[in-house]
Formats: sequence, C-alpha cells, structure tokens
Amino acid sequence: MLKLLLRACFSGLRSSQQLALENLALRHQIEVLQRTAGRPRLRTADRALWVLLSRFCRGWRRHLVVVQPDTVVRWHRLGWRLYWRRKSRPRRAGRPIAEPEVRALIRRLSQENPLWGAPRIHGELLKLGYEIVEATVARYMIKRPGPPSQSWRTFVRNHLTEIIAIDFFTVPTASFRTLYVFIVLSLDRRRIVHLNVTESPTAEWTSLQLIQAFPFDSPPRFLIRDRDSIYGAQVIETIRVLGVEQKIIAYESPWMKGYVERVIGSIRRECLDHAIVLGERHLRRVLREYIAYYHGSRTHLGLGKDAPEPRAIQGRSRGPVGGDPILGGLHHRYWREAA
Repeated sequence: MLKLLLRACFSGLRSSQQLALENLALRHQIEVLQRTAGRPRLRTADRALWVLLSRFCRGWRRHLVVVQPDTVVRWHRLGWRLYWRRKSRPRRAGRPIAEPEVRALIRRLSQENPLWGAPRIHGELLKLGYEIVEATVARYMIKRPGPPSQSWRTFVRNHLTEIIAIDFFTVPTASFRTLYVFIVLSLDRRRIVHLNVTESPTAEWTSLQLIQAFPFDSPPRFLIRDRDSIYGAQVIETIRVLGVEQKIIAYESPWMKGYVERVIGSIRRECLDHAIVLGERHLRRVLREYIAYYHGSRTHLGLGKDAPEPRAIQGRSRGPVGGDPILGGLHHRYWREAA
C-alpha cells in the first residue's frame, strides 16, 4: 500500500500521455486477472484505503475494478456504525470495583466471623491498611438468610471439653451373627469413656450404658447423637435426668459427629478388619486390648501427635528402645529401657 501511495504522489510529475498509457496497461492486467483468477480477498487496510479515496477523490467510481462502488459505500456505512457503537458503549457508573484481594478478604472475614457486621469488618480492614468505605464492605459480604450464628464446627470447637458423642457400629462374627458395639467418646482428648457389646440393643440397654458411663463423675454439658430409632423415649429421659443437653445432627450428615466416626473408623482399620470375631466375649477382649493401646500408646494428629493419656518424651540418653507386641503383633508399644 505504501508503494501505491508513493506512486500516486509522483504520478503528477509525469506527462499526461505517459500516465494514460500506464493506466491502460494496469487496467488490462487487472481485467486479465479477473478472467483467470477467482474473487480477490481484501484486507481491512484495503477497505479503509478505498473508503478514504471515496471521500477525497472525485472520480473514484471510475477507477474501481476489483469491487463495485456500492461495496465501498457499504464498507463506509459499516465503519460508521462501528465507530459510533464504540463511542456510545455504556460506561460503568459509581465507585470503581474493589480489587480482587480486598473482595476475597471481605468474604473471608464475613465467613470466619458470622457475628460481625459491615461496621466491624470495615473497622478491621482499616486497621489492616485498606482504605475503603463501609458501603463497599456491605456490598461484598456473604449474605446469610437468617440471623448471624456460629457454625456447627465453631460450636464443637468451643465446647470440646463439655461434649461427648455416642454411636453404634456393627461387627460380624464367625457364626454369621451381628454384634452391636456402643461407644461413648469424650471429644476433649478423644478418650473412649465407655464401650460395650450386645447382640440385641434396646432403649433400656442403651440407657443403662449411659448411666454406667458416668457413675460418679459429673456428666458433660452436651451430647451429640444421630437420629437412630434406638434412642427412644427412655434414652431421651435418661439424658435429661443426667442433666445433659442433647444435640441431634441433621439427616444424612455424619460429618456433624465426625470425631466418633473417626474413632470407629480407626477401630475397624487398625483392629477389627484384621481379626475374625468368635463371639461377644472374644470381641470384648479384643476391644479392651485395643482401647488400652488407643489410650496409652497411639498418637493422634488432633492432639499434637500425643496420646489421649499424655506420654512423656523419653530422651536418647535414657537407654535403648524396647517394645512389646499388642494384639498379637498387629501393633507395638515402644519405650526407652533404662541403662
């Protein structure tokens, strides 16, 4: 295109006869190309050039060979529409959008602190060096349908020392019977407060287990259980007499009693999945041995790699490492032997 413009600029310096002959030669070559080749493909720059020529050149229609004059007019109208469409596009009104980092932080603060409103979160952000207005905080906060309240996870963490969880799990035997194991877990140190086995659990039997779990000690403040039908009216009355407030989890939500579910999973994976239970007496003996290992030896991630009954750290200077097998060698307990 640059060459074409340069040639057009210097064409005025030539004689009219020479220029006419050159135009004749160029037009003949274009006609030959039209007969032999297909429809030419024009670029955006080519279209823009002809639109400009149509504005500043009087006889531009006579020089058109490749396309029709109406096509150039259509290009010009299209460019006009695109130009004014870009000029007329709507612009965002109001304050500028907050940065993604600020928006994510506002959502994080409102999610982690359900009791905080926009003024409290706005004050916290000002202390963290974010210069924004309170209306922006209210705009990006997480909207909750009801009044603000603590989540279930927050409730459990705040009352670990005052919560127990109860549950049943089944164990198959060598004679194809099914035994039911009832477990009472204290969430504070993951300590198994009570555990018993039966073949036919009833509400009376379950009530007796709760009474035996706290014969002398004062019972905890809260008890978490599921909606199993075994917890009938008698069990509910026993819980009330003990002075415990029961917290029933939602339907099909085992995560709400995740601590006791985790303990049951550990008992299965680390003990019962590797043994064939012969009967109630055999199951009680196996569980007693595992619970002794669970309380006194087994370390827990949730307890900072410590056991429910804290284990003292024995230094290397005390002596070599010794160990005893537990559950027939399925697990071992290690300690430092005095030199």
